[in-house]
Amino acid sequence: MIENVRQSRVDTHRRLIRRALASVALGAAVAGSVVACSSGPDQPRSVAEQFASALTADDVQTAANLTTDPAAASIAITAMIDGLGKDEGTFTVSDAEESNDNDNAGTFTLDAFWKFAEGQDWSYSTHGSASASGDNWLIQWDPTLLAPDLTASTTLRYTPTTGAPPVVLDSARQPIMEQQVVTLVNLDPTADTAAVAALLSPIAPTITADSLRSDLASAAGKPVTAVTLRAEDLAPIEDRLVAVPGVTLAPQARLLSVDKALSSPTFSGLADLWQQGQDKSAGWAVQLVKENGAATTLAGQDGPVAPNIATTIDRNLQLAAENALAGVTQPGVIVALQPSSGAVLAVAQNSAADAQGPIALTGLYPPGSTFKTVTTSAALQAGVATPDTILPCPGTENIEGRQIPNDDEFDLGSVPLHTAFAKSCNTTMARLAVGLPADALHNAALQFGLGVDYVTPGLTTVTGKVPDANTPAERVESAIGQGAVTATPFGMALVASSIANGATPVPMLVKGQPGVADQTVAPAPSAVTEQLQAMMRETVTGGTATSLADIDGLLGKTGTAEVDGGSAHGWFVGIKGDLAFAVFIAGADSSTPAVQVAGTFLR
Repeated sequence: MIENVRQSRVDTHRRLIRRALASVALGAAVAGSVVACSSGPDQPRSVAEQFASALTADDVQTAANLTTDPAAASIAITAMIDGLGKDEGTFTVSDAEESNDNDNAGTFTLDAFWKFAEGQDWSYSTHGSASASGDNWLIQWDPTLLAPDLTASTTLRYTPTTGAPPVVLDSARQPIMEQQVVTLVNLDPTADTAAVAALLSPIAPTITADSLRSDLASAAGKPVTAVTLRAEDLAPIEDRLVAVPGVTLAPQARLLSVDKALSSPTFSGLADLWQQGQDKSAGWAVQLVKENGAATTLAGQDGPVAPNIATTIDRNLQLAAENALAGVTQPGVIVALQPSSGAVLAVAQNSAADAQGPIALTGLYPPGSTFKTVTTSAALQAGVATPDTILPCPGTENIEGRQIPNDDEFDLGSVPLHTAFAKSCNTTMARLAVGLPADALHNAALQFGLGVDYVTPGLTTVTGKVPDANTPAERVESAIGQGAVTATPFGMALVASSIANGATPVPMLVKGQPGVADQTVAPAPSAVTEQLQAMMRETVTGGTATSLADIDGLLGKTGTAEVDGGSAHGWFVGIKGDLAFAVFIAGADSSTPAVQVAGTFLR
């Protein structure tokens, strides 16, 4: 990077010196031409050097006036500068001589050098003739003086180029995103909104004549884009749309999912990676352009081929997750990971969640009772209980000034810890946490990846925040996933993955490009994670998630999280073989909708 900066400064310095010398030479040459005789051995070189200096300095008028056709020359030189760039070209005279049989005529050779960017150079030579005209010499105008093959009806242009666009692949290496042509349906104020709405509403039901009129009114006389259509949606109505006055169609190339039913917050990060690949594949070309737009490449170089992007997304799981959320009216998400590898298998959101942003990956919420996985792990590691320790589970209890109720204040009396976990006893967990060290929950959460930040190619994530609980009252709140504790759906999926795997896997969305954690944390003891797995299995077979008991081998934990001034959020985290996932439904008022969505997803 430092060498590039130094080289850039050197190039800039040289360019400034070149411009200054060109200006000096141009001034001297022009001054000399005023007193020049009509003939002499240096006249062809003198007028050619004046012309070259004027071209180098981008002095269009001076260069044109040195030719036999200033008007045509001015047009061509201006077009060349517009097409190739100001201050990019240098012209010098490499040879000049008078004609053997005519003292009042001669020929010369111009050497041209264009530097568009580092490693993007174009050099060539042209030939011309000059002759005496009165007291001065003029150059016989020909467009080929500027560049080979240039004519009065062609122009030059420099353009960056890109290779074939890469394709984004799913875990089976089948295309999941690719560049496609879409069409913007643009309306100006004269458009018949009723006619347009009638054509578009079968494709986009939210479009009405009233909505289009409102959009146009807000645009204050400027055109608006009514909708962007894929090729298969445009084809049946294209002719009728074009026939509506005030409607114009504008095609564009965009990266889209191959199946328009597929939608995921991960696609945004993958699009960024795709664009980076396109940028790295950039090449360049100098083209000779005809009046009809046809172009011939005169110089340039293709860039490297952008590789396809192989992701870990499982298309079937992604579709299953999207379908499971389709009937949910509140914001809902599913995040599914592969515990053994950290591979991101599916990230789905419904439209209500999409309206709030990528909440599956970065939305922080109290995790409620799903956090009891962390609380139980901390208690087991601290030695304050074992899975079989008999503990009280009253319907409600005042602990450190906080009245802690169970759901509907159910009362189990005294039960083993594993039963209190499976039945989700708030009172048991809160009482357990009171005697833990201030950093116990924080450290136990880190062992499951919660609170660790990852830099993962193609993926922007947050896991959660579990600060130290410095007072018994704070520990009571944190123990049941309330208070200062927050987690994202991605973070809770990572917790489930850590329990399934015995250690936190490093997230990965692009195959071969795992994320990098901001800290290294030793995993929880294997005996603890095995005990948690057994308790999560009991949650499904005899606890709060028995509606999922028909799903073989499923482990889970339900959660309901209170929210100030609103309905409680619903959670479910689950493990089935080498699949770990989190379901989050905002404002669901209980965990039941999340459990139902999990069942639909898995079944």
